[in-house]
Amino acid sequence: MNNEAIYHTSCLECSWRWKIELTIGKRARRRFLRQMSYFEQKLDWVTKPKPLTAHVDKCEHCDGLGIISSDQFPEVNKNYPHVAIIGGGIWWLALAIACLHRGISYTLYERDESFNARSQWYGLTLQQASKAMAWLWISELPDGLISIMHKVHIPSGKVIGEWWRRKLSEEELQKRTKPRNVHISRQWLRKELLNQTHDRSIMWWHHLQRVSHSKNWSMELKFQLRDTVKIVQADVVVGADGIRSKVRDTFIWEDVSPLQYLGCIVILGICPLDKLSKHPLLDSETVFQTVNWHDRIYMMPYDSQNIMWQMSFPLSEQEAGSLSKKWPKALKKEALCRLWDWHEPIPEILDVTEPSLISGYPVYDREILELELLEKLWNVTLLWDAMHPMSPFKWQGANQAILDALDLARDIARKCTPESQWREKWLREIVLNDFERHILERSAPKVRDSSIAVKILHSDRVLHDEDTPRGRGI
Repeated sequence: MNNEAIYHTSCLECSWRWKIELTIGKRARRRFLRQMSYFEQKLDWVTKPKPLTAHVDKCEHCDGLGIISSDQFPEVNKNYPHVAIIGGGIWWLALAIACLHRGISYTLYERDESFNARSQWYGLTLQQASKAMAWLWISELPDGLISIMHKVHIPSGKVIGEWWRRKLSEEELQKRTKPRNVHISRQWLRKELLNQTHDRSIMWWHHLQRVSHSKNWSMELKFQLRDTVKIVQADVVVGADGIRSKVRDTFIWEDVSPLQYLGCIVILGICPLDKLSKHPLLDSETVFQTVNWHDRIYMMPYDSQNIMWQMSFPLSEQEAGSLSKKWPKALKKEALCRLWDWHEPIPEILDVTEPSLISGYPVYDREILELELLEKLWNVTLLWDAMHPMSPFKWQGANQAILDALDLARDIARKCTPESQWREKWLREIVLNDFERHILERSAPKVRDSSIAVKILHSDRVLHDEDTPRGRGI
């Protein structure tokens, strides 16, 4: 984490947009008008010219981040609406930081008693979001590990696919512009994001009971706090409270947009590397998975001392629900019974993993929401799994959620100007409709591909001998 300054605020040179649009030159305008003239004459050899767009340069003042260091805590801009954020994950905090940098007033509400009330033993793979981290002023991920090789095996240990950076020469690596996969502990990243908020406007142990619209276009929230009830007002409510979102259920009934069971269960574990025998696959730079036509296990770096494994296999919804509710020892026993004779170091990793670091859950998603349904939410919107839950097999959930948070904060800052008169209008029409349309268009292919990946990764189609990622629509 970059600690050159205590606080950070919006760059005034580019108005936090990180880019500066240049004017369109006279020559380009004349050329465009001439091409339009030819097109309007319906000449056979002329196609309709593309609309003129201004050239965009990276803002040099903030180095394209949209935020700069400051020796003062960012001031709240009273021209912006107050945002109530419901949830407690990474995306909850990412939105808070994005609002903080832009002077947008916010309050975070979380049902847990404190940050450490719930263990979050899970690793994340940041792809698009690894670049977005810099826009939250987390320009370095010291605990993040970059994988440089990906291998696919069958249970005997034979490699049926390998790819990525280790196969490239140094010259090819320098030319490569595709974002890197950064593997990071979810709890570490959550802590770094929490530090960025400086513990401001965080309300722990707030159990949401109700969300309803109030007078003057505002929203009313009712919380249970131990033995008391608390009622607050907000201009915008953001539900970032997971796949079984209380905010979502208030406005969109389950039978209208139900959870869809994807036919498999996932078992997760974190294993210390110092308890394992040395093996070439355990170099903290290699991601590997082993598959047959039915079972699958995926191994990735968790941090410099641990590796994370994700096992999955098809199971009926009733059986998956029952297994996930059992003690972690039962989950460990199930994994060992299925994979005891697979190649090393898989059996050893499963055997030495402490049951306290094992969890499991059935895999669900939902159909992409229709915009007409979201319009019923008044001045309420959704993020992450509350908006577009997806299976974990494409590693896109956290990436899309962080991008969602940045987009929402940018839209509020850009559109809720004094000229917009948002206090006298419906914020949904000013900000939320366009925001939701954009993120659904971006996330829809990810949700679809993640659903397809469940079927491919647990069928014989995953066994093709080719140096390409698995889980794509073959």
